[in-house]
Amino acid sequence: MAIAILDIDGTLVDTNYHHTIAWYRAFRQHGIILPLWQIHRHIGMGGDQVVPALTDERTEEEMGDDIRTAEKALYLQLVTEVETMEGSRELIDELKRRGHTVVLASSAKQDEVDKYLDLLDARQLADAWTSSADVENTKPDPDLVKAALARAEGPAEDAVMVGDTVWDVEAAKKAGVRTLAVRTGGFGVDELREAGALDVFESVAELRSKLGDTPLG
Repeated sequence: MAIAILDIDGTLVDTNYHHTIAWYRAFRQHGIILPLWQIHRHIGMGGDQVVPALTDERTEEEMGDDIRTAEKALYLQLVTEVETMEGSRELIDELKRRGHTVVLASSAKQDEVDKYLDLLDARQLADAWTSSADVENTKPDPDLVKAALARAEGPAEDAVMVGDTVWDVEAAKKAGVRTLAVRTGGFGVDELREAGALDVFESVAELRSKLGDTPLG
């Protein structure tokens, strides 16, 4: 039996481009125009790290909290359009049938996590889940993965994370956890493999169809 740590945002639920638009508008409200492609490359990082990563420490100190507050409000205007990825709930169900402990991992606020749990209809299916209340430092720091391990009450060597960005892979690696990646985060196969992913799949649906060939089989 393994521990399956499933990233929610961008992996199980199709949110990356909604967040990209929300961040773009939040920065723009504060007089900062950034290319959407550049913002997109940082989706999957925690919000506390996105601002300095895309700008500089001075902007973080002077406007970081205000930009994050704006992004939150702007994203909530878009969240009603968010849908699950094809095969997401079926993947959770398949992992449970195979006897694995399933933890849904997110550093989003609890209200967002609740929305995703409802979309996935996963409250009675998953063993546990995380939220921003469980982490001090966000991805690519390993706190979220370690929090998921704590919820699963198991060691890192028994766990496999499924994520969609290099930030997921890097966070898992720092926590000593192996990663399977899907390309829904917009990163290339080579990028995800170079970050440390064991294998890369085009989608959650493809991962589910090939689950028997992975450490979660």
